[in-house]
Order: sequence, then C-alpha cells, then structure tokens
Amino acid sequence: MAYDADLADRIRQALSGRADSREVKMFGGLSFMINGKLAATANTHGQLMVRCDPDRATELLTRQGAHWPEMRGKPMSRGWIVVDASALASEKAFRSWIQEALNYNKNATSE
Repeated sequence: MAYDADLADRIRQALSGRADSREVKMFGGLSFMINGKLAATANTHGQLMVRCDPDRATELLTRQGAHWPEMRGKPMSRGWIVVDASALASEKAFRSWIQEALNYNKNATSE
C-alpha cells in the first residue's frame, strides 16, 4: 500500500510525544489514530484526510485546497475533509488541519 511518506513523516512529527497515537494502514494510505479513533490519513496523492467536527465542515471546506473525500466514487459523510498537498505547503496551514483533527478527536465517540 503506497502513501506519501513525506506527509506521513510530517503527521508523525506533529503527533510525536503522544502516548495515545498509533499508525494503521487503511483508506489506501497511512492513518493516524489518537485514543483509538482515526484523526488523520496520508494518502497516495500527498493529500491529508482529516476527521473533523461535522458542524464545522461547511466552514472548513472554504479553506484553500479543502474538499469532500470520496470512497469508491461516492462522497463520504460530513466530518471528513481532504486537503490537497499544495494547501499544506506552509507549516502553519498543515498544523491548523492537524489541530482541527485533534480538537474533534477529544469528543468523537468512534472510529
């Protein structure tokens, strides 16, 4: 299973020091679990998929490079967003997406 190794390293670094994180190959990429719940995934196209608050999805989709993810050609449910690699170039932008995932993860009830 191929995924963007550089992006995976960035996610790994952002989550370093967290005892509650682990990596799992899924969704055609490398996913990062926090507290047993999916938070972010590095995919094969250098895109970051994050799990976010469904109530914030509409607002988050207005950010540069953000769009609804698809699974097998069908849109995924609210609460998942894919961010294009070009929109992750700055460390500030990248960290803001990771923080969105971590903020929601605190209240999420399942994977």
